Amino acid sequence: MLEQILSRENLITALHRVERNKGSHGVDKMPVQNLRAHIVEHWTSIRDQLETGNYHPLPVRRYEIRKQEGGGVRRLGIPTVLDRFIQQAIAQVLTTIYDPTFSEYSYGFRPKRRGHDAVRKAREYMKDGYRWVIDMDLEKFFDKVNHDRLMRTLSQRVKDPKVLQLIRRFLQAGIMEDGLVHPNTEGAPQGGPLSPLLSNIVLDELDKELERRGLRFVRYADDCAPRKCA
Repeated sequence: MLEQILSRENLITALHRVERNKGSHGVDKMPVQNLRAHIVEHWTSIRDQLETGNYHPLPVRRYEIRKQEGGGVRRLGIPTVLDRFIQQAIAQVLTTIYDPTFSEYSYGFRPKRRGHDAVRKAREYMKDGYRWVIDMDLEKFFDKVNHDRLMRTLSQRVKDPKVLQLIRRFLQAGIMEDGLVHPNTEGAPQGGPLSPLLSNIVLDELDKELERRGLRFVRYADDCAPRKCA
């Protein structure tokens, strides 16, 4: 799988995606505009680190934004642009594996699906005569993802140990806040390209259980997309 992630076509797509999404800098303060030149200059070394399992992501930069509804703040973790590039390359390959198996009733952070699609589905339920609605919110979900359980789930389909090791390192890269790096023992820092997909992988178990029980539901995300967070 690592070979697929590091394929030229996949990397070019990832680079274009990160450049198009723009976003803020990480702890190294490198702007997105410098990413392409940095990759050209250092790619041999970066690729060697990835292939040998010696690549270590930098800590994410803590950043807080005001929630649009309900007040409070959302705590983000902004990776460096290089780490965003590598995360994007991983996410693209994992998406081809996982997204086709996700529930048709999940709409958050998925290709060609939006919150408006979830609204349309909910209206279909109303037309079918359903009137009772239960609204559930998974509070601070991104902050509480269990790393060990997530990695066990990933290992069921991802058989490349170097890819699994790299994903775990992204999860546990640490968080820099007020100049200090804090360890990250749980959660998938919101702000990078990989975390939304990992959250869907975790929540797919919930979706499938709701389906098994014959419940009509839609699951969507009102959190900011990575390009807006970063």
